[in-house]
Amino acid sequence: MKSFDLKDLSVPHVHHHLLSAVGPRPICFASTIDKEGNKNLAPFSFFNVFSANPPILVFSPARSGRTGETKHTHDNVKEVAEVVVNVVTYDMLHQMNLSSSPFPKGVDEFVKSGFTAIASDLVKPYRVKESPVQMECKVLEVKELGNEGAAGNLVICEVLRMHLNEDVLDENGYIDQTKADLVARMGGNWYCRAHGDSIFEVEKMLARVGVGVDALPENIRLSHVLNGNELGLLGSLSEIPSPVDIDRELEGVSDQEITLGKAKELLAAGESLKAYAVLSRIL
Repeated sequence: MKSFDLKDLSVPHVHHHLLSAVGPRPICFASTIDKEGNKNLAPFSFFNVFSANPPILVFSPARSGRTGETKHTHDNVKEVAEVVVNVVTYDMLHQMNLSSSPFPKGVDEFVKSGFTAIASDLVKPYRVKESPVQMECKVLEVKELGNEGAAGNLVICEVLRMHLNEDVLDENGYIDQTKADLVARMGGNWYCRAHGDSIFEVEKMLARVGVGVDALPENIRLSHVLNGNELGLLGSLSEIPSPVDIDRELEGVSDQEITLGKAKELLAAGESLKAYAVLSRIL
């Protein structure tokens, strides 16, 4: 393990390590407007949602690491405290990247990148028509973290209205993650596509409490044949199965199927109780 204090590194090295370590990061495709009415569009990966009640987004248009200058987005939200946050899909990726070019102030990135600007309902900045999710926001606060190059500027926004393309909704009217096809930033030039096998479901531990890995029998917990994910799945059981439970789970399971490979297969399929029963017979 290589360890170091960030104060001992150059800013570019700190930037590289942080952005490579913290990812994938969602992209805030921010549409703003200055006091003269000039449109601006730019992506920022220092971004996330931080509250649902009230609905709060925060993104950071950091100062240029090369010149120390503030971004036009940062200047604009101080002049007109409104922003539209648009999500970025895979089909928008290269146009979005083009919009991040350091165009001079006053240049319309909607035009330069080929996106369609459509009027918002409640705020002055325009929405990106091609984005399937557009959030009209008012800016509550801009917290400036420093005056040097690469210093962040936290733009704290309250979402006033959302616009959702019905093509990405499920039958209940919620955003279907398998349809959204979102992209996120990694370190360097790398991106991540939230699509296909790269997205998966894990049941939230909200309605029940797992027994914990520490509650598993030592022959299972200390076997060294299970990885961390597999132990986590077993520790997520609501209770340690009784001998009766184990017998019931193994009904119809042949002796040839009671193997470590079978247990791992069951865990991968989400059948933790049956996997526990198999492991209890072989470990």
